[in-house]
Amino acid sequence: MRSFGRIHRDRVAMVAALLLPLAIATVLLPWRGSIANTDLALLLVVAIVAVAANGNRTAGILTAISAAAWFDFFWTVPYERFTITGHTDIETTVLLLAVGAAVSELAARGRRARRVVVRDTSYMEALSSTSALVAEGHDPREIIDRVQAQLVPLLGLRAARFEQGRLLGHPPRLTDDGTLVWGKTHWNIDEHGFPNEDIELLTRSGGRTRGRFLLTPVPGSAPSAEARQVAVMLSSLVGTVLAGDARPSTLV
Repeated sequence: MRSFGRIHRDRVAMVAALLLPLAIATVLLPWRGSIANTDLALLLVVAIVAVAANGNRTAGILTAISAAAWFDFFWTVPYERFTITGHTDIETTVLLLAVGAAVSELAARGRRARRVVVRDTSYMEALSSTSALVAEGHDPREIIDRVQAQLVPLLGLRAARFEQGRLLGHPPRLTDDGTLVWGKTHWNIDEHGFPNEDIELLTRSGGRTRGRFLLTPVPGSAPSAEARQVAVMLSSLVGTVLAGDARPSTLV
């Protein structure tokens, strides 16, 4: 699910995609006779790059379309008509669209790469910090509380709680490979998100179940397969502690 900050940023980028090229094309109109069309096109390219880098792919492409349209309308003969007669102006308009599409795609790939780095770093930090507590022999309750707190943002949950001892009921279960089994059905999290039910995540060690985390999801939220697998590994660390086997290096 997208954060409020990201949603706000994307909305601002969409507004900028529509208005920034128009502002550039109209503010410079008094100097239309002295500014070459190619120079104006370069300024519009800067606008496309700025929006694509700070918004999303759609905003970048929309900026390119807006730039091409207002370049055509205000800066090509006949003026103030969506018609181009000059061969050079046609080429410039096409290049604006092509550059906009290319820059938008590159910016989108760059943002994806940054998100992957940040995500993977946070996963490793969660595993390593909890493993360190296990290795240092901290109290099992402290480790359970740590994992419980980590699971909430990791899986986008409303809440998580730990149960030890006799386990009652048969809620949907997050399995060792990060898939969800509900009765005899394998629930497709990527397609449907989490169901509107508490989900159990068993803590096991040495082939025995030591307890479980009951996860209260936000209905429809769909954490990545990697996040689910990290959750399973964190739960396994708790199982290791409860079994009295503090050897986390075999689990991470």
